Amino acid sequence: MTSPIHDRLAELGLSLPEAAAPVASYVPAVEANGLLHISGQVSQADGQLIKGRLGEDMDVEAGAAAARSCGIMLLAQIEKAVGLDRVERIVKLGVFVNSAGSFTDQPKVANGASELMQDVFGEAGRHARSAVGVPALPLGVAVEVDAVVAVRPA
Repeated sequence: MTSPIHDRLAELGLSLPEAAAPVASYVPAVEANGLLHISGQVSQADGQLIKGRLGEDMDVEAGAAAARSCGIMLLAQIEKAVGLDRVERIVKLGVFVNSAGSFTDQPKVANGASELMQDVFGEAGRHARSAVGVPALPLGVAVEVDAVVAVRPA
């Protein structure tokens, strides 16, 4: 079955991976009062974690690609939890960037996830955002992104 969002994914050449299982004591998604809260998704591609620290062993372009990979997994989690067709709007992304102390381009890294949401959902993909540098992330990953998504009633 096709839908406008699934058609858009195909146009972008994107196929969603299987939604990642939690690695600790939490659930991947919680729907409450018309909002879907997606737990942080870590940077990974082809089943491998994308590790590194921006400003040390990764540049902005690699960081943005890592953030985009988090965005792809966010889409997979939304699809599994409620279906992408129920997305009314991406409300907010929280982007955490594994950063050296002198690295200050977290917003440029975060654009990797932000631009993906806009590419997929158009105007409904434009969102509020935090982009925060942190000294370490779980499993040594480069980026972690969480999301709040407004969803239509089932």
